Amino acid sequence: MTGKRINVGQRASFIRSAAIRRYGWFWACLVCFAVSSPAAETRTIVFFGDSITAGYGLDPDEAYPAVLQRKINESGRSWRVVNAGLSGETTAGGLRRLDWILRQPVDIFVIELGGNDGLRGISPEASRANLQAMMDRIHANYPNVVLVLAGMQLPTNLGPEHTGEFAAMYPELAKINQAVLIPFLLEGVGGIPALNQADGIHPTAEGHCVVADNVWKVIKDLL
Repeated sequence: MTGKRINVGQRASFIRSAAIRRYGWFWACLVCFAVSSPAAETRTIVFFGDSITAGYGLDPDEAYPAVLQRKINESGRSWRVVNAGLSGETTAGGLRRLDWILRQPVDIFVIELGGNDGLRGISPEASRANLQAMMDRIHANYPNVVLVLAGMQLPTNLGPEHTGEFAAMYPELAKINQAVLIPFLLEGVGGIPALNQADGIHPTAEGHCVVADNVWKVIKDLL
């Protein structure tokens, strides 16, 4: 026996008529609104990085991903921020733990890695290969993901050749992989004592607010 197909419009009309008979116009409007207006789906943005993302030396609520979550909430967007930062992380370490992070659905994936590689004297070629492998794996798991790459820079005392090659790595990788580039994550923070902790490397809570602004300028139109 073949049943008669009822389209969405007929179903809504039936529910509205039944609601009017039972509850009156006011409650009927509320019932129909609930039927026709599904809740907005919460999407996910992952920040995958090192101690900068983890918020080294600070309360987790002061780290820039948490600041961004508040900005997103205030804008009325339905997004969940995941802070996947790990202090001391290198690109090689990030590549090893990436599969675990990719177990959760992700819509935007922000990579903030490489700074520790540069400070430890790891060659930019090795860092580049690891970052490329990460982006390949992320795309393989989530073909529609939006990749964002956070650019970093090294102290000039490490030599112009090394620092130049390191800095150039990020825009080149972003172009090859059609990723969105944050030109320099620590713009307006790096090298400014008042915005960094005593080690001169990790931002203070105020510094993280500046970092969050740098990121927000890039990602707000992606949300």
